[in-house]
Amino acid sequence: MEDVVDRLSPFAKMFRVDQNPELGMWLLFITIFLLSVLVYKLGFALKLPILKSAIIYLFLFFGSTVLSFLAIQLPVAEGLVVAALILIIYKIRLHNSKKAEEV
Repeated sequence: MEDVVDRLSPFAKMFRVDQNPELGMWLLFITIFLLSVLVYKLGFALKLPILKSAIIYLFLFFGSTVLSFLAIQLPVAEGLVVAALILIIYKIRLHNSKKAEEV
């Protein structure tokens, strides 16, 4: 059993997927879905009609299902956190440079 715990990703360990698989997997899924939506909104979102946006979020939802199973042993959520931080830094710097150009 100890060998399985050693191979878990940090988020899977944090959500205790090995001790309470049902709740842990739901928490992992929700985390991955929310981080995927955040990364999409920060880096790739365009103004789209509502139906097209709904289709994109539907695909993000189904993709998060697959990523949740991979995230048990691979650092999927951690990669999404890093991507979100990079995009947040980029957006802040872009905002500051546009503000500086106005002055």
